[in-house]
Amino acid sequence: MRYWLMKSEPDEFSIDDLARAPRHGAAWFGVRNYQARNFMRDQMRIGDPVLFYHSSCAQPGIAGLAEICAGACPDETQFDRNSKYYDAKATRDKPRWVSVQVKFVNKTRLLGLAELREHKALAGMRLLARGNRLSITPVDPDEWKFITTKLLK
Repeated sequence: MRYWLMKSEPDEFSIDDLARAPRHGAAWFGVRNYQARNFMRDQMRIGDPVLFYHSSCAQPGIAGLAEICAGACPDETQFDRNSKYYDAKATRDKPRWVSVQVKFVNKTRLLGLAELREHKALAGMRLLARGNRLSITPVDPDEWKFITTKLLK
């Protein structure tokens, strides 16, 4: 099992939107970074836990917990000419982008970036690294345990 942090802009898709999604979850679409794509394609597995992070908003932070509920498959938005995620180089035979399905586990208090930075146990967390802009990052098991048992209890 691996642990993940997945960022979403709440005005596009929030933890509340995920909570309203059907039981089979929602597609995590629109990722257009090769490293994040590779995480979804090569490493994410059904049952992997997720920290759902609100980004690019007034109060960024962990807003809830989710779980991977279906593995990687082609991201349909890459084929839709009307989508902002359209990719002219992607074909059905050779898709470039994937998505996974994510399901809601629970909403938490908002655990902000400043509070995360206060804890020495999280000093190595990729989210907190300078210049980190990835929308999907792995979370170390010790970081996951610290966040879920000490900060979100």
